[in-house]
Amino acid sequence: MQRPAEWLAARGVRADTITLAGFAIGLGAVPLLALQLWWPALALILVNRLCDGLDGAVARLTGPTDRGAFLDIALDFVFYALVPLGFALADPEANALPAAVLIAAFVGTGSSFLAFAAVSAKRGEAAPAYPTKGIYYLGGLTEGFETIVLFVAICLFPPLFPVFATIFAAACALTTVLRWRQGWVAFDGAPRNR
Repeated sequence: MQRPAEWLAARGVRADTITLAGFAIGLGAVPLLALQLWWPALALILVNRLCDGLDGAVARLTGPTDRGAFLDIALDFVFYALVPLGFALADPEANALPAAVLIAAFVGTGSSFLAFAAVSAKRGEAAPAYPTKGIYYLGGLTEGFETIVLFVAICLFPPLFPVFATIFAAACALTTVLRWRQGWVAFDGAPRNR
């Protein structure tokens, strides 16, 4: 991402612009999924994910901002939920329940991730393993890369959406439980002083 990021930054393209453009492109995947146009939808999903990586690379060159960190994570979680929605719209009978389960699992991973980040920020803590992230970054079994793999797989094999969605939802549930435990242990006792 370094070379394209340098090229864009040199032309005054801001990271927030890339984030918003990537989200708009990702939104276009939803009607394509609903129409069962799997390959064009996959292309937009991949462009969205490319923009997600590129905005961070540009931000590191031009100076990250709190607004950028906020936009990046907030729009990512909405986009993650919209892809299963597109599959539910494509075939409600087969896909609606697995899509709902997957979206609920995404809520678990997203809320545990963000709650940990919020409490960590309140306590003045940082994640030394992820110094380039805009918020306290808590890893898990199902992160961005794994979600991209899921999205590629369901677009390549749409009839298997219910199976893939259910398996990934179970992995998200495990990630959520592990994060709950980590928060329970990390935040035990009196609050830290800044």
